[in-house]
Amino acid sequence: MSEQKLPISARLRCCAEQVPQGARVADVGADHGYLGIELLRSGRCAFVHASDLRAQPLQRARENARRFGTLERMRFSQADGLAAVAPASVDTVLCAGMGGDLIARIVENAPWLRDPRYLLILQPQSSGNDLRRRLAELGFAIERETLVEDGGFLYFVLCARYRAPYALTPGQQYASPTLLASGSPLLPRYLARIEHALRLTVAGIGQSKRPDAPQRLAYYQAALDEIRQFIEQEQHT
Repeated sequence: MSEQKLPISARLRCCAEQVPQGARVADVGADHGYLGIELLRSGRCAFVHASDLRAQPLQRARENARRFGTLERMRFSQADGLAAVAPASVDTVLCAGMGGDLIARIVENAPWLRDPRYLLILQPQSSGNDLRRRLAELGFAIERETLVEDGGFLYFVLCARYRAPYALTPGQQYASPTLLASGSPLLPRYLARIEHALRLTVAGIGQSKRPDAPQRLAYYQAALDEIRQFIEQEQHT
């Protein structure tokens, strides 16, 4: 039974590949549990604490763990973020498939993560700029970013560890220095996608009558100008 093929996506497999050998993992927002199951079946880690806010996905994760033979090496908790995870029980935290603002809140609400012994592996579905900005403000240095294509969409997986607070420019919040230095063959497409989205955002804000429109326009225009510079630099490397 444990030899069945695990239906794990390229996005989640990319997350799994960032986990250090022998890690003890908290999988927050575990959903169907495939990420934790993959880590255990591959032998990459020996223990996974799967946590989810909702009961139904957590039950599905339990059933999948039983089906694929990893139930005895997993713990399951219905909880908000990392509330049920004992800091001493893990050294790696995975958050995949949620909005970047939610991931940032989960990290912020677990002050024990502000210790270099913990590795964060984060894969947001949206608001990647907000996540990068907040990580920098909280003091988490981005050590690595990996781009992955899944179902025709581009995603990034970032690895971060606590160091000291720092600042990212508006453009770096959309494409961090670590990502720009990654040499990924997917980087030109990723930057083009960001440039297109920012161009539309700037055009939309330019028509807005909201009181904060000038401030928002300045931020997004600065980000757009930087992304265009990144694209030009990428074309000349």
